[in-house]
Amino acid sequence: MTDARLRRGRRSLAVSFFVQGVTFALLVTRIPAIQDQYGISDGLLPAFLAAVPILAGVASVATEKVVARVGPAVVLRWAQPFVLLALLAVGLGSELWHAAVALGLFGIAVGALDASMNMLGVSLQRAYGRSIMLGFHASYSLGGIAGASLAWAGAHWHLSLFVSYLPVVAVLLPVAFVGSRWYVAGEGPVPVEAGEGKGSGVVFKMLLPLCLVMTFAYIGDSTVSNWSAKYLQDVLGGSEELATVPYNAYMVTTLLGRAVGDLGVRRFGAVVVVRAGAVLAGLGFALVAVAPDAWVGIAAFTVLGLGLSVIVPQTFAAAGRLFPGASDAAVARLNVFNYVGFLVGSPLVGALGDAWSYRGAMAVPMVLVLVTVVYATSFGSREARYGGGHERPRTVDVG
Repeated sequence: MTDARLRRGRRSLAVSFFVQGVTFALLVTRIPAIQDQYGISDGLLPAFLAAVPILAGVASVATEKVVARVGPAVVLRWAQPFVLLALLAVGLGSELWHAAVALGLFGIAVGALDASMNMLGVSLQRAYGRSIMLGFHASYSLGGIAGASLAWAGAHWHLSLFVSYLPVVAVLLPVAFVGSRWYVAGEGPVPVEAGEGKGSGVVFKMLLPLCLVMTFAYIGDSTVSNWSAKYLQDVLGGSEELATVPYNAYMVTTLLGRAVGDLGVRRFGAVVVVRAGAVLAGLGFALVAVAPDAWVGIAAFTVLGLGLSVIVPQTFAAAGRLFPGASDAAVARLNVFNYVGFLVGSPLVGALGDAWSYRGAMAVPMVLVLVTVVYATSFGSREARYGGGHERPRTVDVG
C-alpha cells in the first residue's frame, strides 16, 4: 500500500468522523424539541434514549461478523448514509411510533458506523506507526461543534426539526458517499510487546479493563449529550436557545484536547495522558454539580470536555495494540461498551435527577470517570507512544 493511498484514506476517514459528529450533535442537542414534537413525557424519555444504545450495541456485535466477510470500509460506506436518513426521519414524524421507528433505525445504523469507523482508524494508526487516532476523533468533535451550532440556529429561528435537518442531510449525504471511495484498511507490523494478544482471538479478560474505561467515559459523555441541554434549562434557569450551548462548548474543548492529544501521547505515553484527562473530567463534573447559574454551568462543561476528550480514542487504540491479530474483533466488542455507558448513564442520571436531584446525580459520572485513573495502566507504557513521531506513514505491502 502506497503512502499516497494511506494519506487519502486518512483524509476520507476524517471526513466520515466529521459527518458523524454533525449528525449526532443535531440529534442530541434537540432532545427537548424532539420531546415536544412527539409528546414524549419526562418519564418516557429515558426509555427512548436507552433504546438507541441498546440497538447500537446489538449492531456493533453483528458488525464484527459482517466485516470478517466484506471489510470495515464496505460497512462504513453504507452505514453512514443510513444514519443521515434516519436523522431526517426523526424530524419528519408526528406520532410516538414514528419516533420509536426512526430512533431505532438510527441506533442500528450508528452501531455499525461507530464500529467500522474505529476499526479503520485503528488499522491506519498501525500502518502509520504513530498516534493518529485522536486526530480522527478531533474531526468528530469539529463536526459536533458544527452540528450544535446548526441546532442553536434552528432553535433561535424556531425552525421545525425537519426544516433544520433537511439541508444538512442534503449536503452531507453526497459528501459522505463520495468520500467513502478512498477508505482503506491499513496494516502494520505486530508490536513487539503485544504478548498474549498476538494471536487471532480476543481474550475478554485482557480486554475487560478497557471495557470498563470505555463504559465510564461514555457514562460521562452521555450525561453531557443527553442531559446538558435539559440541565441548563431546568436546573440552571437557561433559555431553550442557551440550552444548546453547553454541548457546543463541550465539543469545542473536546476538539482542542484531541487536536493536541496525539502529540501528548507521543511525548508522554497514553497512561499519563489518560490519567490527566480522567482527573480533569472529574473536576468538570464537580463544577457542573455546584454551578450557581447557566454561564458557570457552561464553563464547567468546557472543562469536562477537555478531560474526557482523550480517553475514548486512546481506549480504541489500546485495544488495537493489545490484539493486533484481531483488532477488528477487539474494536467491535469494545465498542459495545460505548453503548453500555450510554445505556447506564442516561437513565441513571435521569432517575436520580427525578428521585433526588440533578445536581446530586452529577456525582455518579464524576466518581466513575475518576476510577479510570486506576485502570490507566492497561494503556501500556512504551508501545502506546507509537515510536518517534515521524510524519510519514509506513509503506506497507498488503498484497
